[in-house]
Amino acid sequence: MPKYKSIDLFAGIGGIRLGFDRAFGKNIETVFVSEWDEKCQETYKANFKDDFEIAGDITVFDEKLIPKFDICLAGFPCQAFSIAGKKQGFDDDYKGTCRGTLFLDVARICDYHKPKVIFCENVKGLYIHDRKRTFKIICKTFEDLGYKVFHKILNSKDFGVPQNRERVYIVAFRNDIAPVKFDFPEPTDSTKQLWDIREEEPVPAKYYLSNTYMDTLVAHKKRHAAKGNGFGFEIRDWSETAGAIVCGGMGRERNLVIDNRQKNLVPTTNIKGEINPFGIRKMTPREWARLQGYPDSFILPLADTHLYKQLGNSVTVNVIEAIAKNIRMVLDGRIN
Repeated sequence: MPKYKSIDLFAGIGGIRLGFDRAFGKNIETVFVSEWDEKCQETYKANFKDDFEIAGDITVFDEKLIPKFDICLAGFPCQAFSIAGKKQGFDDDYKGTCRGTLFLDVARICDYHKPKVIFCENVKGLYIHDRKRTFKIICKTFEDLGYKVFHKILNSKDFGVPQNRERVYIVAFRNDIAPVKFDFPEPTDSTKQLWDIREEEPVPAKYYLSNTYMDTLVAHKKRHAAKGNGFGFEIRDWSETAGAIVCGGMGRERNLVIDNRQKNLVPTTNIKGEINPFGIRKMTPREWARLQGYPDSFILPLADTHLYKQLGNSVTVNVIEAIAKNIRMVLDGRIN
């Protein structure tokens, strides 16, 4: 029987769960999953074969109906604190849901079940939002529930993927089992380049930008440059590291690459103009999945538009796994 039971809140496509599954192996069992986005549910179900249904809106789900668990995984929505968003924090409202306070549903559920560990991941902007007051409120909330809170900002590029992606990670241990200190993992591999995640075969013409669209991007960048801003598209060398991939269009356009392997550049989609003659293309969803540490066995079942959004909003599995290994050492009694 698995030694620990976990729940996966705001599950997305399952990146946090995958990292913990890697670290704990057969010693962990997921007993509850919540994700309100139906497209994310499709990708999740394609990769995790659970014998229960994914719960939708966690804000209306009765915590008493959640099975008992030891570990709470919660990648609560980051848009309220992201520099790519409006940074409205607790005041952020999206389709009638206050994303900035969704972490309180984590608190509500954990207050009832009192798990051994609460694990959260979010954008770096959460840590610095409102002069760090927002982050202090979150930590104080968990402390008031009876947890000792540890946190650290880690960069994905230090853990075996060529992506410059800083995120804040929170690990809260219940006071009766909390260690004196918790060591977040040290960098494991900072050597990876974009070359390491490149598609093995030439990619279809649809990933190559049209010359008309390239002209638009160049003009956009020039306008911002004239204002002293650094906004705009960016072409990455294969020996470099990608910028953080995000769900918006600029997540793709700031991570363009040059790839001249595809010789058949006849447009297969409706574009203005012709495909650019310089081999400039956006990365594919599979390349983005590799940037996030997902194995090639991870199924990407949806159209590209959905996959870019899901992967841009996801976590870097390698970082999660590294942290989870250290959490397991505490739970197994190897650190106190």
